[in-house]
Amino acid sequence: MGEVRASEVSEAGAGGEVSRSSSWRVLLVVVCAQMLIWLDTSVLNVAVTTLADPADGLGASPGELEWVASAYTLVFAGALFAGGALADRFGPRSTLLAGLALFGAASGAGAFVSSPGWLIVARAVMGAGSALLMPATLSVIVQSTPEEKRTRAIAIWSSSSGLGVAVGPVVGGALLSNFWWGSVFLVNVPIVLLCMAGVALFVPELRGPVRRRLDLPGLALSVAGLGGVVYGIIELGNGRTWYGSHVLLPLLLGGALLTAFVAAQRRSPAPSLDVRLFRQPGFAAGSVVLLIAFMALAGHLFYAAFYLQGPRGLAPSDAGLVMIAAAIGIVLGSQASPAMSRRLTSRWTVAAGVLATAVTYIAYAWLDGGTPLWFIAALLWIQGFGMGLVGTPVTAVMMSGVPPQLAGAGSALNSVTRQVGGTLGVAMAGSILSGVYRSRMSDPSELPTAVSELPPPLASQARTSAEAARSLADSLHLPELATTADRAFLDAMHAATLSIAALAFIGFAVSVAGLRTRPGRQK
Repeated sequence: MGEVRASEVSEAGAGGEVSRSSSWRVLLVVVCAQMLIWLDTSVLNVAVTTLADPADGLGASPGELEWVASAYTLVFAGALFAGGALADRFGPRSTLLAGLALFGAASGAGAFVSSPGWLIVARAVMGAGSALLMPATLSVIVQSTPEEKRTRAIAIWSSSSGLGVAVGPVVGGALLSNFWWGSVFLVNVPIVLLCMAGVALFVPELRGPVRRRLDLPGLALSVAGLGGVVYGIIELGNGRTWYGSHVLLPLLLGGALLTAFVAAQRRSPAPSLDVRLFRQPGFAAGSVVLLIAFMALAGHLFYAAFYLQGPRGLAPSDAGLVMIAAAIGIVLGSQASPAMSRRLTSRWTVAAGVLATAVTYIAYAWLDGGTPLWFIAALLWIQGFGMGLVGTPVTAVMMSGVPPQLAGAGSALNSVTRQVGGTLGVAMAGSILSGVYRSRMSDPSELPTAVSELPPPLASQARTSAEAARSLADSLHLPELATTADRAFLDAMHAATLSIAALAFIGFAVSVAGLRTRPGRQK
């Protein structure tokens, strides 16, 4: 790839050029900005219970809580192509500053809202800021790092997700223990200001030799199409049937708009997404592998969190400490992947990572309420390490053939794949969990007498979720109900994890077949 070397950079944000002595500062700044996205997401997971409290939080309903999280994902995924195009048009530095400003302003406003509705709006605006941030950070790395150091830089960039996931629950728990709920959003503001100062001082203005025009109709189609698909996926994960109007119509409409988007991009002289990227060796296969890997991991972590706080009875902060093992694994796997890629090739490094995660997903089919926590932490560490082995080489392979003027578009597609994959994974795991759990809780032959004789309104409440059943069991002093709910949840988790494992094995097959080594060159 014709990367932008130090001698080719004529504009620098701080008035200087990218040099070997300053490149680490550039990397540190963009990793800090990237980590902010993951930190915010993991912090919110800890704050959900508090937000539902009418005294200490906002009294948000379950549906409102779902959209506090989903509004962010919806706008983030829907606007990523637009963020990549803006980075290519105006330069990643300017786009990065704009994204940070938008994210910080929405975080500050969200900390002081007085209703769940306004918090949903603030989260949506934060998603727009993240859609500008993520493609710009990777674009900076691709354009400013010499080819021989790019894989290592991408490894550090990939590690930021693990760091954010690891730090988030700890920071969130500490803030909620000492301050009001809004502190989990307000904490983003000083981090944003620090990142903006770093960008202004150290990140150069990197642009390709050709300044791309904005394809406004294409951007509108991409935002509407991705938004429709992601909305349908979110509704499916919220327990809707796949053939219902809330799921099927947005999926069909979104799919049609994305099809029109691709057709328009093929004819456009200045496409937002150059479909020729998929002709690059490994780009298409890498996209599929990333999609599947993030589907599997996000789906798995979704039910793992409920397992630790449900049948295992851990507090949210304690569950977060256990799940830090996955974050540590991601960081270490990302750092080990460049050396492994040199020894084994990227193809077999990625395949090994996907296979490791698939095997550990299968192990969850034998977990119960008494499985030692050290064993669960070990599984999470292996899963994180496997994902670390996947993310860096796949991203390096995908971006290796992308020309500088399309770095933003390539980065956006990489980010879209991760976000849509994660959303699909949660929807898939949530639908399986909900379906199997309801089935078990509706079978009179598997219910104790005291549970089967519950009045219909209470029985319906118990079938909603294991969390609702445990709460009802406490209020009714009916321990049999909690035990039954835990058993039904474990059956549902076992079904979900086997499905996730099957998905991961498909990803393994795609990585072996699609990321093949070309003669005379390692992929």
